[in-house]
Amino acid sequence: MLSKNQIKLINKLKLKKHRLESNVFVAEGIKTIKELLQSDLKLQHLYTTESFNLNLPLETLISETDLKRISFLTTPNQALAVFEIPETKQIDVSQLCVALDDVRDPGNLGTIIRLCDWFGIKDLICNIGTVDCYNPKVVQATMGSITRVNISYLDLDRFLKDTKVPVYGAFMEGENVYTHRELLDAGILVMGNEANGVSKNIEALITEKIAIPRFGELKATESLNVATATSILLSEFKRRTIEK
Repeated sequence: MLSKNQIKLINKLKLKKHRLESNVFVAEGIKTIKELLQSDLKLQHLYTTESFNLNLPLETLISETDLKRISFLTTPNQALAVFEIPETKQIDVSQLCVALDDVRDPGNLGTIIRLCDWFGIKDLICNIGTVDCYNPKVVQATMGSITRVNISYLDLDRFLKDTKVPVYGAFMEGENVYTHRELLDAGILVMGNEANGVSKNIEALITEKIAIPRFGELKATESLNVATATSILLSEFKRRTIEK
């Protein structure tokens, strides 16, 4: 049985400030947890209604009632684990990176992390206003991909000012990505906020504005979801790489 103190400590991890203070985050669900256990992440504790049979000294069997008390899901999924937040590695701009300018939706960030993993993007650069990648909803949406992408939070304005590689930005009025003269292997692809797009100060640092053209007859759709747009652009970047 979990103590009131244990339940309180875990529930506090829903908030970013408490995750930063304790340097840990929560992952839920057997599939996600097993993926994280196979990575370099350090497990602090595993709470589960059924043993993982992995001879983990930090595993505690709990009741479904206790799992509901600590779970952040509407329908708890058998297990909850607490992992230590890893140190961020140095960013490698010698290959294509993705940068997010204040993306706020956890589902969007989680999907973009999965897309980076899928397309072999090793570095995801997040402006400070972007939702925390260790938000429980983000972790859930990544389905384990969070362990294979280096995610950095920094002042994107300052970072782009210091970079020497091309900076691509997604804009409605940009050049058609399918006919763009050159999409380089080394560069930074900037995706903007869901409601406002790329901010003005970041826009001033973009060297190549690119766009996904609308093919619908009426061309009435206002915009694409940021995660959907990221998948289309990364696919085109990778297609160009393969054709070289």
